[in-house]
Amino acid sequence: MFFWIGVVLWIILALWPAYVAKRKGYSFILFLLLSWLISWLIALIVVYLLKDRNETPQSKAADRAAEKALEKEEKGQN
Repeated sequence: MFFWIGVVLWIILALWPAYVAKRKGYSFILFLLLSWLISWLIALIVVYLLKDRNETPQSKAADRAAEKALEKEEKGQN
């Protein structure tokens, strides 16, 4: 019985890196299979180390501008 609980838990945990990979612009199916066959934990580490494919130069520039505005606001309050 504990074996089947472990198998079900392994399958459920394998969805986590696959979902993160999908959000970053990578193949859901590829990371799901990688998670099932190798390890969901290794796949999760790999996917968090990968660059986000959905990030555009415009979104990077907007993030930098927002950070500068926040720094400027914090300096103004001190």
